Amino acid sequence: MVLGNIRNPFPINRWKVFFLYILLMKFRRNTPDLSHISIRPVRENELDALLSLIDALADYEQLDRPNADARARLRHDALSSPPRFEAFLASIDGKDIGYTIIYETYSSFLALPTLYLEDIFVLPEARNRKAGLALFLHVAALARSRGCGRMDWTVLDWNTLAQDFYHRLGASRLQEWQLFRLTRTQFDALPLPDTQSDAR
Repeated sequence: MVLGNIRNPFPINRWKVFFLYILLMKFRRNTPDLSHISIRPVRENELDALLSLIDALADYEQLDRPNADARARLRHDALSSPPRFEAFLASIDGKDIGYTIIYETYSSFLALPTLYLEDIFVLPEARNRKAGLALFLHVAALARSRGCGRMDWTVLDWNTLAQDFYHRLGASRLQEWQLFRLTRTQFDALPLPDTQSDAR
């Protein structure tokens, strides 16, 4: 077959082929190599590693570490059926250096599940090795495979490093929404509703 003449019913524009080749090579160069990072669901015998990383996140954010009761609840809720959250560990060379915790909520307007990213953290000494990117892309792939309509998460206002990271990935900061919260003490203080319960 001779390209570009009457013997070829689909003549090829060589410049287009060359241009597409350049784009493909550029994409490959910009695709990070994450093969040195292992990500796996947390197993029962790895809960101590998860709790240690949660402690490290608390230290990084200058918050109190989970107390003994909270640690017991974390263990219980991670192993309950169904679990109240899912956790994944990231490791490099056999060392656990980061984690993420996710769970699903639901959007009534989209009529689709939302994947909520509760925690994503990498030990400071293990940064610049793309573990945070690997964890985030892992979660985004789960959201895609589960048919979620979106992913949501919050970022501390002083954590500009994280904000820049999410902006580079194409995430948008929601200006029109504000986060509200009731603590356990506050909703315990609310009156019980005087309504009828239709238990079916």
